[in-house]
Amino acid sequence: MNVSAPLERVNAPVFIGSPGLRIRKVAHMVTSTHETSHRIFQDHPEVLAPVFTALGLTPPAKADIEAITPDATEVKPLERRVDTVLKVVPSEGDAFLLAIEAQTSPAPDKGVNWAYYVAYLQAKFGLPVLLLTVCRNKGTAAWAVGPFECRVGTWSTLVLRPFVLGPDSVARITDESEVARHPAMATFAAIVHSESEGISGILNLLAHAMRSFDKATAKYWSELLEIGLENTPAKETWRELEKMVVSYFPGRGTVFEEAYLDGEAKGEAKGEAKGKAEGVLRVLEVRGISVPDAVRERVVGCTDLPLLDELLARAVTVERADELFVEGTGEDAGS
Repeated sequence: MNVSAPLERVNAPVFIGSPGLRIRKVAHMVTSTHETSHRIFQDHPEVLAPVFTALGLTPPAKADIEAITPDATEVKPLERRVDTVLKVVPSEGDAFLLAIEAQTSPAPDKGVNWAYYVAYLQAKFGLPVLLLTVCRNKGTAAWAVGPFECRVGTWSTLVLRPFVLGPDSVARITDESEVARHPAMATFAAIVHSESEGISGILNLLAHAMRSFDKATAKYWSELLEIGLENTPAKETWRELEKMVVSYFPGRGTVFEEAYLDGEAKGEAKGEAKGKAEGVLRVLEVRGISVPDAVRERVVGCTDLPLLDELLARAVTVERADELFVEGTGEDAGS
């Protein structure tokens, strides 16, 4: 599928869409296990270009894309929520709603639920609804196109045909320059193809291409991709390719966040060791005991906190600084 609308690279985790596309969030979005599939549409609606192209529509030069409430609940305790709902208002033509669902496998009741979503949203907002389903494997994508029918005998009262973005309708990114020009589309395509053959090559290409990004951009798209890969084997492949940087998505357990938290812990331990080493040297100084450079280096270079506690206790009683290290502890102190 060709993408006709120009897409721009971003330099920070904020929306920069194709010319004329704006997004205005007016309601809280539901967090789900498919977060990235929806977030990328909410924050980067330039990814919708293939939808317009496949439907034979010209991507609007100017449009207001508004995220609205996905709540389709009428009576408790039955709760229904569409993953993401966007209101698209072209500068020319009629407005419509885009209801986005991410589907990882066929589900017997989905046809009925989707029909409910579409009917409810159309009734509530008075606008036509396009149901967009995002699938990661070909089997699910083939099932998701429907049609899902409400039928009595030979008569169909309702026929639902979702528009599906899957491995057969979303082109693979095979050129590094495409990643630089279209990072949102490249990330989304990798998510859609995460269960396809050759995904390792796709991820390697993305990782190599992202080296040309500034640090903030590389971190943002790398993390977004990692979250979008969810529990697929491709996620572990991608985690091996990622750079160790600070997380933009706290609480999501990405490799960046783990590295950041691990770094914080190591930093705290290093600071504590430095403080204890300075304490050892200060006790010796107060007692008037000379500290040779070699001993000072061993104390300052020690990162073993229990050993530093021992050295601090010995500093109170030793007669000479070199007595701090009894036989067999020298290697430990230098670690």
